[in-house]
Formats: sequence, structure tokens, C-alpha cells
Amino acid sequence: MGAYILRRLLLIPLTLLGILTINFFIVQIAPGGPVEQAIAQIKGTAVDATSRLSGGGEGEVRSPSPGSSASGSGGSPSSSYRGAQGLDPAFVAQLERQFGFDKPLHERYLQMLRDYLVFDLGDSFFRGRSVFTLVLEKLPVSVSLGLWSTLLIYIISIPLGIAKAVRDGSRFDTATSWAIIIGYAIPSFLFAILLVVLFAGGSYLNWFPLRGLTSENWATLSWGGKALDYLWHMALPVLALTIGGFASLTMLTKNSFLEEINKQYVITARAKGLEEKQILYRHIFRNAMLLVIAGFPAALVSILFAGSVLIEVVFSLDGLGLLGYESVVNRDYPVIFGTLYVFTLIGLVLNLISDVTYTLVDPRIDFEARQ
Repeated sequence: MGAYILRRLLLIPLTLLGILTINFFIVQIAPGGPVEQAIAQIKGTAVDATSRLSGGGEGEVRSPSPGSSASGSGGSPSSSYRGAQGLDPAFVAQLERQFGFDKPLHERYLQMLRDYLVFDLGDSFFRGRSVFTLVLEKLPVSVSLGLWSTLLIYIISIPLGIAKAVRDGSRFDTATSWAIIIGYAIPSFLFAILLVVLFAGGSYLNWFPLRGLTSENWATLSWGGKALDYLWHMALPVLALTIGGFASLTMLTKNSFLEEINKQYVITARAKGLEEKQILYRHIFRNAMLLVIAGFPAALVSILFAGSVLIEVVFSLDGLGLLGYESVVNRDYPVIFGTLYVFTLIGLVLNLISDVTYTLVDPRIDFEARQ
């Protein structure tokens, strides 16, 4: 097992390198880079998301003053940026230097790799702050959303899977299977929009807040009030992530119990006259739940990567997902690669923890033998 863990640890840097390299070169050929965004804001033609970020404070674009460069001389700038007509070529070159685009592509790529080796994620182009600081601020929101959703999924899935296994083939089993399939078929972000329409002041009820993780008066509340306010804001986002996430875990729990129910030790326990509850919770439960519990890290990874990004956007939760989305819209390259780097690193580490947990709870699983 030690050799397997070592190989996986050695693969993490290589995987990070591959993902960052592919995304770096894809982003370079995408239209509308940060220089174009700055030019658009200077000329008042920026897109809505950029305008919202540039409303002041943290979101203000740090571009140099054009001064007399925006004179109507009609001179064509030396760059090929769209919208740069009427701007002095020297000013456009100054923008390129500010955003680091005066260097060749390979130099920017190698510099990024050197910085990331020491966790230097650079500074945001449009927020005027360190990317590492931004990630540290937003990470607790995404992690808390993922943890609450994963815990709720387990709380629902395990009892439901056990009940389905005990009543296999019954009307209850059939009805719950249909409900699970329907819930699994609905994307979490569509369900989130439905929850907003129904319960967050959309068209019907206004029971839950639409934006943010806490209320404006959160600092003045008591500890109990703060906890209730936090849960009040988290209710709809967590529910949206949970509704489609417990299908696979419920079926895994059911199949694990069905497999154990038909084994010889269960038949022997029944022959000895043990009650069904004793057999179910003292013998079957312990063996059937090993793989289900060991899959917790992998379930958390799927929540963080698959649905939390869109949920944060819908409910305006100030986490890594929303930060990454806004950075893509505004072509804030340091934030794009910084959030990608952190998300990927967390995912790789949690996947490794998941594999190790499998072997700890069930020694029959041997990943080294699979090599």
C-alpha cells in the first residue's frame, strides 16, 4: 500500500502540470482577453459582468489613465485588439505590460509554473488583490456547501437504501426508485432555479433569502441567531445540491445490503433464531456499509466539482465557484488558473484519501495488485 500511495503522490504534480498546460494554451486563443476587457471599460463598452465588478472597491480595474492617448487623432494602434481604435499605441503597449502580455507566450507559461511551485498564485487583474488571499476567503464557503450537502445525502441515502433492500420488489421499492430516477434526472441548477421561483421571492413564497451566506445584521446577532441565520441561507443551496445527489448512493447502499443478505452467515444467523433486526444491524450493517462509508471523500469531490459552481452562481454565494465564474467572464487569468489549481489539487488529494479509505475498511481491496 505504501508503494501505491507514493506513486499516487508522484502523479499529483504531473496531473496538475497536464491540466494547467492544456487550460493555459486554450485560454490564450480565447477572444476577449484582459487587455480587451480593460479597453472596453475605458471606452464604456464592457460587458455587464465586468461593469458589475468595476463598480468600485475590490472590483475596480487597475488600468492606467489614458491621458491624452484617447485623442481623436485617428491613428491606428500597433496592436490588433478589437476596440483599440482611437487609443494611442503607447497606451495599449502600457496595458500589455501591466497585464504581462509584453512577454512571449512560453515565458509567461514557464513563469506561471515557477510561481505555482511555491503557491504564488499572483494578483488578480481586476480586483487588485492576491489570488491566494481571494482563494482563502472563498474556500470555506465552497467547502461548507459541499460538506453539508454530502452529509445530508448520506443521512437520506443510507436509511432509504436499507429500507429498499429490506422491501426489495415491493411497491415502496418501486415508488422510491421512480422518485430517485426523477430527482437524478433533474440538473441541480434547474432545481435551484425552481426553488428560487417557489420559495425565494420569485413568483410565489418569500420564505428564504436569495443571495449571500449571511444577513446584513449577522455581526449583531447572538451565537444562536448567527447559527440559525447561516442555516436559513444554506437551506435552499444545500437542498438543490442534495436532490439529485443521493440516487447513486441509495442504490449502492441497497445493492450492498442485498448482496450481504444472501450470504451464508445471514442464513446461519437466522437458523440460530436471531431476530431480523439483530441480523440486519449487528451483522449485515457492519459489512454492507464499509464501501458506502469509504466513498465519502469521492462523494465530496463530485459535489464540489459537479454542482457547487452553478449553485453558487444561482444563489450568489461568494465561494470559489462564483469567483471562478466571474474570472472567466472577465478574463481574469490569474484567478482562473488559481481557482483551477486549487480545485484540481483538492480533488486529487481527496481521491487519494478515498482510495486509502477503501483499503482500510476492506483489506480485500488491493490497488497494488491492480497495477
